[in-house]
Amino acid sequence: MEFSAKDLVKLLISKENMTQKELVSLLNEKTDKSYTPDGLSRKLNRGTITFNEVSKIISILGYCIKLDKQ
Repeated sequence: MEFSAKDLVKLLISKENMTQKELVSLLNEKTDKSYTPDGLSRKLNRGTITFNEVSKIISILGYCIKLDKQ
């Protein structure tokens, strides 16, 4: 199953019953960057969000990235 970064982030915040605004608040608390809801939305829609940012989001939400060889 393939996900875009946007799909993955939206799926995870949905599973956590969280809004994108709440996610931005957590990102601002736990990182040294300043995010806005509109800024994050633009990054997700344009596909310009970095792997590092997605990785931080995944970690903040309590998930981890696991790679398995097929």
